[in-house]
Amino acid sequence: MTEGGLVRLTIDTETDTYEQAIAAIQAAYGLRPVPPADWPEARAVEPRPDPQDLSSDDIRDGWSDRTLFQMIASLMPGARAVLRRITEVGGTASYEDVQHYFASHPTAPIPLARIGGTLTSVKAVQRCIGPDGAGPLLQRDERARRYCIDDTLVAGLTRAFAMADARPDLLRGGPAGPAT
Repeated sequence: MTEGGLVRLTIDTETDTYEQAIAAIQAAYGLRPVPPADWPEARAVEPRPDPQDLSSDDIRDGWSDRTLFQMIASLMPGARAVLRRITEVGGTASYEDVQHYFASHPTAPIPLARIGGTLTSVKAVQRCIGPDGAGPLLQRDERARRYCIDDTLVAGLTRAFAMADARPDLLRGGPAGPAT
């Protein structure tokens, strides 16, 4: 049994026999059957990474790797994809580059005129999740028509997105792979 009474069971249908599968289910529910003599040893389960594994040390203005993960986990999927893209290109991207990247994106297209609206959840989530008194995580320079993220926060966001890739089940909008 795992935490919360849930049972996680993996049966390899190519190598496990029917009897082994039934015995595994019975064992998972505590019925203690006698396992077949030819039952192979169970593989070790890799521990899943957890957001608590991320650092809570202040990176800048109260942001930590953990709060950055909480921020991206709470974003709408479109806003998360845009923030990831800006992070991937080093923290600075022109409005046009971001618009054109997502206009023709194969799995997460965002129409040209909708990028700004897609990003409204960034401010809203930061107000709820972000540290008090911190400047905007994603800054917009209207004159230069550029999105900017502070360099020190780009590194933290990179670590937070790596955790998001490992644990998509923790993200708002359900499991989804990285936007590429």
